[in-house]
Amino acid sequence: MDHPYDTTEHIKNKHLNYDDRMTIQLRLQDGWSPYRIAKYALSCAANTVRNEIRRGTVWLYHGKVPRYKAKSGQIAYSTHRANCRKQYQTLEKGRFLRYTTQRFQEDGWSMDACVGRALQSGFFSREEMVCTKTLYNYVDLGIIPIKNIDLPEKLRRKPTKRHNREHKKELGRSIEERPSSIESREEFGHWEADLVIGAKSGDDMVVLTLLERKSRNLMVLCVANKTAAAVMQTFKQLRNYYGTAFGHVFKTITTDNGSEFSRLSELESAAETLVFYAHPFSSWRRVPWNDIMD
Repeated sequence: MDHPYDTTEHIKNKHLNYDDRMTIQLRLQDGWSPYRIAKYALSCAANTVRNEIRRGTVWLYHGKVPRYKAKSGQIAYSTHRANCRKQYQTLEKGRFLRYTTQRFQEDGWSMDACVGRALQSGFFSREEMVCTKTLYNYVDLGIIPIKNIDLPEKLRRKPTKRHNREHKKELGRSIEERPSSIESREEFGHWEADLVIGAKSGDDMVVLTLLERKSRNLMVLCVANKTAAAVMQTFKQLRNYYGTAFGHVFKTITTDNGSEFSRLSELESAAETLVFYAHPFSSWRRVPWNDIMD
C-alpha cells in the first residue's frame, strides 16, 4: 500500500541504508513516533527503527539534548559490520589442528586423510574437528604451520574454471545480415562450414565439412592443421577446382567465430561468395536441428 509520506522504499529483510536513516532523522524532526516511521515510511519492524535510533543518538548542547543523527547511525553500522565475520575455530579445534599438523609432517598424510582417519579411529568427534575444505583454507591463510608448497597435489591442480570472454569480437559479416530467404532452403548454393578435429595423437586429423542447405550434400575436405592459413589454403584449392563457377556454387558460407575461420572473409574479395559468422558462443544458429532432420 502506498502512503503519501513515503520518501524512500526500504527492501524487506535487508539492512537499513543511509537513505533509510535520513528518513528516520527527518521524520523524528516532524514528531513521528518510531512505530509510525516503521509502518508508513520504511515498511519494517518497529523494533528495527527503535534500535537504529538508540545506536545513532548523540548528545548535543553539552550532553543535555539527545538527538538522532543519520550520519552517526551510519558510522555505528559500518563499525559493527567491519567486525562481523565468521570466527576461526583455532582455539576450540586446536587439538585436532595439532593432530593434523603432526600426521602431515611425520607420516605425510593429506588433509583429507587426516580428517577421515580421525573420524574412523574415533580419536575426535565431529564437533571437535573441521572439514577438509576448512583445513585447506587454514593452509592458505597461514593459520596452521603447513605451506601450499608442501602440498604438491594442490599446486598441480587448477580448480579455477576457465571463463569465456563476455564480449568476444566477431570476425566479419554477422549472421544477422544473412538474407532471410536462405532459411527457406529454396535456392542452391548456401553452405554451412565447420572444422572437425580427430583424436589427439601424434598427427592430428583435421577435416573441413561443408553442408549445402537445400540439397543436404556434405563435402568433406582434409586440412593440414587447425590454423587460419591451412583452412584458407583448402578453400583456395576448392576455388581453383571450380574456377569461375565457384561463386555460383558457393553463394554464401556461414561458419562460427573460431580463429581457424578468421581469414575466410578474404573469399569475398576473390569471388562473389559472401561469408557470414554466427554470434560468439552461438554456433548452433548456423543449422537448426530441424533443417538436418527434415
